[in-house]
Amino acid sequence: MNLSILKERFFELYGNPESNPRCFFAPGRVNLIGEHTDYNGGFVLPCALQYGTYLLIRPTGDAVVRLASTNMDFKTEIRLEDMGKKVGSQWVNYPLAIFDQFRQLNIPFSGFDMLFSGDIPNSAGLSSSASIEMVTAYALTVLLNAIELEMLDLVKLSQRAENEFIGLNCGIMDMFAVGMGKKDNAIFLNCKTLEYKRVPFVTNGFALIIANTNKQRGLADSKYNERVAECQLAVTYLSMNTPISKLGELSFMQFFKMQEIIPDELIRSRARHIISENQRVLNAVSALQKGDILQFGALMNASHQSLRDNYEVTGFELDTLVGEAWKINGVVGSRMTGAGFGGCTVSLVREDAVENFIEVVGREYQLKTGLKADFYLAEISDGVKEI
Repeated sequence: MNLSILKERFFELYGNPESNPRCFFAPGRVNLIGEHTDYNGGFVLPCALQYGTYLLIRPTGDAVVRLASTNMDFKTEIRLEDMGKKVGSQWVNYPLAIFDQFRQLNIPFSGFDMLFSGDIPNSAGLSSSASIEMVTAYALTVLLNAIELEMLDLVKLSQRAENEFIGLNCGIMDMFAVGMGKKDNAIFLNCKTLEYKRVPFVTNGFALIIANTNKQRGLADSKYNERVAECQLAVTYLSMNTPISKLGELSFMQFFKMQEIIPDELIRSRARHIISENQRVLNAVSALQKGDILQFGALMNASHQSLRDNYEVTGFELDTLVGEAWKINGVVGSRMTGAGFGGCTVSLVREDAVENFIEVVGREYQLKTGLKADFYLAEISDGVKEI
């Protein structure tokens, strides 16, 4: 990202070039394994990426917040008394949701000029929404000197913003990875207790490749909330046998012994994915700690199969992209990542096979779907910061 060009654009929009904005950055994230387990109180293994959202922001002292983006045509000015209202389905609702949380915490603020610019592919499932929320939350914390808010507070605040203001019943993983990321480390997170540890991600001759299906989908409009409800129904059945509040509280062996208490096979399969995926995360962390990349890759493959067959959140495009990846010599693992219904895959590919992987998988995917996939070499990076 060329910050000098971004600054020029900021002054074109807002004038007053003698008053410099401050610049903040929040990464996107990719989840290596542990999909749809976060809102079920389970384990996840995400990492922050080098791609993300930049925010140039300047306090104005007036009663208006001005928001613009280099990625979207829509820009707006919102008076402080209107800050609690959504603006249709526009992207500005993500920063507005954060302002709303600060308002609820009785942290006073006046006007700002804000320019966002991101290099996360739109609708790719790399968590551009959490990146926007966290960069806004961190910038406001610094500029408003809200020293009482620590990083974990900002993570929780951003999740509440998405749940309450945006209306998406997401878990905490995305915000946690964006806030707590560390270069060359994945984050092993217990989403129920928020206990976590950083696990070095040493690939030893393998590259992490993200592939975007370029199938457009709106997460809030997808079947995401439906899956949340299905998992809650599974908890209702299972808690007749063992008192639980989240599926993540059961081990795989516990579930295996009591799964027949769920009368509906569809609901049973949803629970089966969550509880087996939880175990895969534990096994994946163990594999990383032993430097066993082949085992890690096998767990990625099993994760995709369960997301396809038990949880039914993949679809033709994701299955095609993963299926073509599995055919390539040098690929040890490939799976969908994110909420599904489009979005991205993540693959572990031997470094000397990367060029062939991109060429062959890209060609075959386009032949079968009519869509052109985009490929990104992922670098595991630090969390939100001021630049």
